[in-house]
Amino acid sequence: MDRVSAFDEPLKKLLGGATAKVMAEHLDLHTVGDLLHHYPRRYEERGRLTALADLPLDEHVTVVAQVADARVLMFNNGRGKRLEVTLTDGHGRLQLVFFGHGVHKPHKELLPGRRAMFAGKVSVFNRKMQLAHPTYQLLDAESIDGAEATEAVDAFAGRLLPIYPACKQLDSWRIAKAVDTVLPSAREAVDPLPPALREGRGLAPLPEALLKAHRPQTKADIAEARDRLKWDEAFVLQVALARRRYADTQLPAVARRPTPGGLLDAFDAKLPFTLTEGQQKVSREIFDDLATEHPMHRLLQGEVGSGKTMVALRAMLGVVDAGGQAAMLAPTEVLAQQHHRSITEMMGELAEGGMLGGSEQGTKVVLLTGSMGVAARRQALLDLVTGEAGIVIGTHALIEDKVQFHDLGLVVVDEQHRFGVEQRDALRSKGKQPPHLLVMTATPIPRTVAMTVFGDLETSVLDQLPAGRSPIASHVVPAKDKPHFLARAWERVREEVENGHQAYVVCPRIGDDAEDEAAGKKTKKKAPEDDGDKRPPLAVLEIAEQLAKGPLAGLRIEVLHGRMNPDDKDDVMRRFAAGDVDVLVATTVIEVGVNVPNATAMVIMDADRFGVSQLHQLRGRVGRGSAPGLCLLVSEAHEASPARARLSAVAATLDGFELSRIDLEQRREGDVLGQAQSGVRSSLRMLTVIDDEEVIAAAREEAVAVVAADPELGQLPELRIALDALLDKEREQYLDKG
Repeated sequence: MDRVSAFDEPLKKLLGGATAKVMAEHLDLHTVGDLLHHYPRRYEERGRLTALADLPLDEHVTVVAQVADARVLMFNNGRGKRLEVTLTDGHGRLQLVFFGHGVHKPHKELLPGRRAMFAGKVSVFNRKMQLAHPTYQLLDAESIDGAEATEAVDAFAGRLLPIYPACKQLDSWRIAKAVDTVLPSAREAVDPLPPALREGRGLAPLPEALLKAHRPQTKADIAEARDRLKWDEAFVLQVALARRRYADTQLPAVARRPTPGGLLDAFDAKLPFTLTEGQQKVSREIFDDLATEHPMHRLLQGEVGSGKTMVALRAMLGVVDAGGQAAMLAPTEVLAQQHHRSITEMMGELAEGGMLGGSEQGTKVVLLTGSMGVAARRQALLDLVTGEAGIVIGTHALIEDKVQFHDLGLVVVDEQHRFGVEQRDALRSKGKQPPHLLVMTATPIPRTVAMTVFGDLETSVLDQLPAGRSPIASHVVPAKDKPHFLARAWERVREEVENGHQAYVVCPRIGDDAEDEAAGKKTKKKAPEDDGDKRPPLAVLEIAEQLAKGPLAGLRIEVLHGRMNPDDKDDVMRRFAAGDVDVLVATTVIEVGVNVPNATAMVIMDADRFGVSQLHQLRGRVGRGSAPGLCLLVSEAHEASPARARLSAVAATLDGFELSRIDLEQRREGDVLGQAQSGVRSSLRMLTVIDDEEVIAAAREEAVAVVAADPELGQLPELRIALDALLDKEREQYLDKG
């Protein structure tokens, strides 16, 4: 086999169709290389038992344990049989249960004193942790017949048993067997690290690292393998990003310097407050970038309410001053309308360029969304192509072919992780030369994620809140265990309204529709550990009706969701903002950008069905004025479940960066910023973005040096091969469009 193709060999050839099919469908493993990079999650020591007390609820686990006792119980008047086996690790206990015809074999094999590996999903029954119908592999030779015994014991003869990320259809030990089959190919691994780098940092050669990761003899083997494999992932990814940044510096762009005494100065002169230190610093970074002749690529991250819109607006005004146009892309119509409203209010007569009563220095600010009437749309398109409108705010409608600009100088993307890179790119291609790009997010991103997911962007952080923002108290409301807590939650909402304030109630689903059922399923996917799975997520329409008839009767309640006609949505938001609505029952359409300072309370129903950063975003809608905010997270999740742990974490801190760390720790890196970004992330297996900040930062430095010296990597063919493998077509596109 030549050096590349050993890793490209399809698993079907070596493992047989059935196993290969399960690996492809459930673990996304297709080739020998994929399987060799499917590293053990942890290692059990052969003589030691797994700590049973620490098992996570609702997760698929593999444990090594000893049988304490086993008994067959009859039920249904003797018609049904159940085998209950108790496992022990010397401290904790775990119950196994087998039913029906599945009782016979384990009853014969799982005798007291025997050791085995068991795999299954941890659940709670009668307040005891249990595995129902687990698969198992006996670990002591005398407990199995003949040839099979020798094979099983040989497979686990090492002191360290590799425990692989597995699935219901394929246990860890069957994956270990498959790895044994392909392990000889590890010797043909192409080493992507330049020899000088590898030797300089004392890293093991790649074939040796793969062998030690899968079949370590000692704990030192594991550490050595991990150090090396982390470097591979970090370095290859950082080289890809460094090449991307290098290519960007080669692109031409028009330098945009604001005209003194122009629109920006006029705007600054009428601001009723001074910018925070952070806003001033970030503005300087942006204006420095805009003054260069290659395109700015900057990520602006700031907490909810840290004043990002103000910073972006000043950048847009500066570009208009310099003769260009600026476009702001928002993920939803509600948000686009909100931005348009708040920007025209902030600008006053400066947003009425060319109109009666408009300012001399002013420009036109237009809105462009998919649901606009034909006449309004035609006028907006005309204003853009003639250059009459200096600023346009819109949704995906901005990306359509029909939309043409006179001279697009700056693209601002709000809530970046809602957009695929294709959309960001389509808008950028509307400039005569590549426009400058400013990406904004209110989802705080740990530095390491910024260096990986957004590694092609320079980063600015706004971490001060403007004066006048109030603290938000957050509490978990366990609706199932303590229904009186939920009743108290509604009383609190009523109290806020009686004090002249307003409230949000957020639900995961709209209700009453098949399309909505699908949306409900999507929401559920987010948190597979829910134990509320038995019923569909709560819905806006149903909850609004229940509240109006029950605990909030007499209050002015309205609904807001994505299926409403845009004019109706806008009408509801306007009335809520004006104080004509007491309680707004909504889906996550209010998650970003909705600004009603008088809204002080938020109740999130089925809160365990939302991600950590989403809850943080939602909570940021209250406490925007001078009165303190209150956020109640209602959940039926079991007290010991990961879902409840997530909610407690959100309730415990208002620091978005801290929460983003927790969020990262609790889920696979691939989900960090939604599917649109996950192409590259899913390639990280050994590297954890939480713990390996130093490796990532060092790899970034090395990568920048390598690319500066040899942008085409002509001297490093092995690195090129690894890059091609990492960046299969989808990922290459992802980076190209970054």
